[in-house]
Amino acid sequence: MSVEPDTAVVVVAAGDGTRLALGRPKALVPLGGATILERALHGVLGMPRGVQIVVVAPPSGMAEARQVSERAVGVAADALTIVPGGPSRTASVRAGLAVLLPSVVTVLVHDAARALTPPSLLTMIADAVASTGEAVVPGLPVVDTVKEVATDGLVLGTVDRDRLRAVQTPQGFPRHLLERAYADVSDEHTDDAATVAALGGTVRIVEGDERAFKITTRWDLRRAELLLDAGGLRTGVGVDVHGTGGDGTLRLAGLDWPGERALAGHSDGDAVAHAIVDALLGAAGLGDIGAMFGTDDPAFAGAAGDVFVRAAVEALRRAGFTPVNVSVQLVGNRPRFSPRRLEAERMMTAMVGAPVSITATTTDGLGFTGRGEGVTAIASALVRSQRDDVLE
Repeated sequence: MSVEPDTAVVVVAAGDGTRLALGRPKALVPLGGATILERALHGVLGMPRGVQIVVVAPPSGMAEARQVSERAVGVAADALTIVPGGPSRTASVRAGLAVLLPSVVTVLVHDAARALTPPSLLTMIADAVASTGEAVVPGLPVVDTVKEVATDGLVLGTVDRDRLRAVQTPQGFPRHLLERAYADVSDEHTDDAATVAALGGTVRIVEGDERAFKITTRWDLRRAELLLDAGGLRTGVGVDVHGTGGDGTLRLAGLDWPGERALAGHSDGDAVAHAIVDALLGAAGLGDIGAMFGTDDPAFAGAAGDVFVRAAVEALRRAGFTPVNVSVQLVGNRPRFSPRRLEAERMMTAMVGAPVSITATTTDGLGFTGRGEGVTAIASALVRSQRDDVLE
């Protein structure tokens, strides 16, 4: 790992899946062409920051857990640590905490069974812990009327549901607080927030996400499958604008255009490539080019558009998506695009790994594009969830 991360996500995946009753550890049960564990890791990998990923795997399935985890993280394998879980949740979380890097100050503990948790929720929890210095837990309002009952089923009263929350993961903590809580805990708690609260730590609830539901029964598993089905095809739109005034040769649609005025930008100013990146990332819910690469990052100064396109396609792959096709509309007076349109389409198609069509138009002399002061590129992308029908 080139930069030591200050955040770790401990993915607890050591459960045996007794209630799911499919003959294998729950994290290794197929879900939408991958496994529950891979789906959970796709959410973590969608976070815009680099994190240490610790997978606490089922002891009976260590080899398979390692294989699917490494497949999920791909080129980010140096961020991954895999350890066997223990006989209880407490023991499993302790095993994960034991391998944290010295640089880590914020720890998220996340159940692999909440496999469809979006990257935005993980990011929000990590940011909230960093800004408050407190334990932060996502939760949803309880919508059903809740009754307190005796052991014989007799209703004792109605609980005020306005003060209740159904708690989810990831649960986030300052590292020192979580480690101290797990060092001192003697009783088994149902979640990490309860372990910290037992020590006297402050726990703050923030708004959760309906997609972060826990897969416990076959009903839950089928619900997850149906959600993946519904999201099998997704669209995204990207727009990029660059003015002229850059140094060197114009770079557009992955091609050099000798004799044309270069576009200004932190990188090479390739508006077509950049619009494609935003369309792909948007379709998969992975943010945008600025969040992923950083417009002020010196590592990308002058970088060619293909650097960003190929990285975006890899991010989609890790998140469980593959591009289907991309369409781009280029708006501007210069360069004369039509003579090289097919060449540009072949270039961008090779980068994306799916058909890319590019059309060009002018604005009849109107606006900055009509005056030849720059170009606008508008891209739409269609991506598909990488899944197969795996349930009977």
